[in-house]
Amino acid sequence: MAELDSTGQILHVDCDCFFAAVEMRDRPEYRHVPLAIGGSQDRRGVISTCNYLARKYGVRSAMATGQALKLCPDLVLVPGDMAKYREASQQVMEILKTYALEIEQVSVDEAYVQLAPCTNGSLVAQQIRQQVEAEVGITVSVGIAPNKFLAKVCSDWQKPNGQFAVLAADVDEFVAKLPLKKIPGVGPKSVEKLANMGLTTCEHVQHFTLLELVNRFGRFGQLLFERCRGIDHRALSKGRERKSISIERTFSEDLKLQGSGEIKEVLMALWPKFNERLEKAKLSGEGLAPFVKVKFSDFHVTTLANHESKASFDDYCDLLNQAVKRSDLPVRLLGIGGKLIRRHAQQLDLFQGTH
Repeated sequence: MAELDSTGQILHVDCDCFFAAVEMRDRPEYRHVPLAIGGSQDRRGVISTCNYLARKYGVRSAMATGQALKLCPDLVLVPGDMAKYREASQQVMEILKTYALEIEQVSVDEAYVQLAPCTNGSLVAQQIRQQVEAEVGITVSVGIAPNKFLAKVCSDWQKPNGQFAVLAADVDEFVAKLPLKKIPGVGPKSVEKLANMGLTTCEHVQHFTLLELVNRFGRFGQLLFERCRGIDHRALSKGRERKSISIERTFSEDLKLQGSGEIKEVLMALWPKFNERLEKAKLSGEGLAPFVKVKFSDFHVTTLANHESKASFDDYCDLLNQAVKRSDLPVRLLGIGGKLIRRHAQQLDLFQGTH
């Protein structure tokens, strides 16, 4: 039996291909075919998620539906059903609460669970996986570690339907061998830039001081310094006053969005998760001033807000239509969000606190 960690452990519980898993649970004919949840194939739809069989063909979330069908002509496309997914999510979260000292739900399909000191995290993870599969009909993968960063890394280690643990005594050894691309927040461009410097693992970065990394990379340098040593002081969020809320999606293939119909197709892929975040934050679109963010293929970013509008689907369509017309280039990323409207506010800084 693994040694118990007296400081307490954090679990990162991640539902495996969540939307697709719920569809496969309810439709047995989907279980052995490449399946994706996403927009229509005759428009510029976007894949929301897909099952692991589809991933073997190279299909990924945020990929244009047309590209996904080129990679996998037999791909079965299903429109999303957020009501059904929310119900499954709530079932999973209720199970997690029975094991948690504290819980932080970060999305519809993942959460962090703080365990009490001297709890066997691996045993709890096994019990959670078995209970979720028996009661909800889907599988989850679980990472067990002393902090949120390592727990999230570990949850991806044995996917799907697996678990992986790093004890406090083993952190240094584990992190030293960890590829930089495994660190949340270190994207493909950063990985490429670091590789050009001969840095591919955390051990490589450990040879640099904090000052050297900050001078070279700014705030990102401090993140590298801490994560490459297994450091993450973030506590589980217990909720705080929210000033804004947003969501964005980077596409695996740049999209040429020229008409309002195409923009609506892409927005449809963002809309359910945005509404899920609103619901979780107990916010309404009526109380938000909307803003949008567009990143073009040359990485130029434009933002647009409307102080007098509300955060509705049609208002976001209008803002996105205006924003994408600022360049003829294809679109790499779209984001939508809202700033909380306060009656006493004389002027709104719409982009404060947004990504």
